[in-house]
Amino acid sequence: MKIWATLRNAAIGWAMLLGGKAGWREHFKRTAPGLATALAIFAFVTFLAVIIVAIGTDIPGLFAIVAGMFALALPLVAMVLVLLGTRNIVHSTEPVLDLLVPSTYALMAFIVIEGLLASLIGGPVVMLSWLALGYLLYRLARAATGWPVAISLGFAVLSVLLLVAMRQALYMLSSIAGSPT
Repeated sequence: MKIWATLRNAAIGWAMLLGGKAGWREHFKRTAPGLATALAIFAFVTFLAVIIVAIGTDIPGLFAIVAGMFALALPLVAMVLVLLGTRNIVHSTEPVLDLLVPSTYALMAFIVIEGLLASLIGGPVVMLSWLALGYLLYRLARAATGWPVAISLGFAVLSVLLLVAMRQALYMLSSIAGSPT
């Protein structure tokens, strides 16, 4: 199965990246088709997450599934916005796919781990997944771009903060939409 080989390669690439080993880039297809594959797997993971959450309740309708997948895709949207903004500010010429493809796999792991923490433990422990995501994005930015520590740290922190802000805004909008007027 190509999906399992792709996920295995991504895990090996991330292990090498976190270990500071050279050659981590070869485990990611940093091309447009590689990004399309990562996004397709990401969409499948978000779909499964929505379905797993709904197992104890009624089967969600199409709108509920799409809305849930959209909410789970917010980390990816936040990271892309911060990536493009950071590249623009620092006038970076590194290929976007060097950051985008590996970070998509990291965000898949984040969704799974955050979901498990939220359902099994809940509360403030979920923040640990945010810290872990920030660390992964920081290490990726350092390895893939060679940005200075401050820029890489800013990229990671802003990505996580924007993720939290987007989710909070979505939660507030959904609370307002559901309240009687």
